[in-house]
Amino acid sequence: MGEWTHYNPGDHAPNDGEYIEIGENAFHMGINNPKRVVLKKGDAFPETSNHNRKWKRKDMKQ
Repeated sequence: MGEWTHYNPGDHAPNDGEYIEIGENAFHMGINNPKRVVLKKGDAFPETSNHNRKWKRKDMKQ
């Protein structure tokens, strides 16, 4: 069983790291100026800009 890759507001961070906001069309279009947060393991994810967005751990190479 693997780890989730997308998180909703209120979920708890599985690991320390930087997380970015992604949208329903992020794969094709991206989001201009997505929210970014740095969380410690166990911290709750904050609210997103709208209800269609989720949080995802930022790739280290970005």
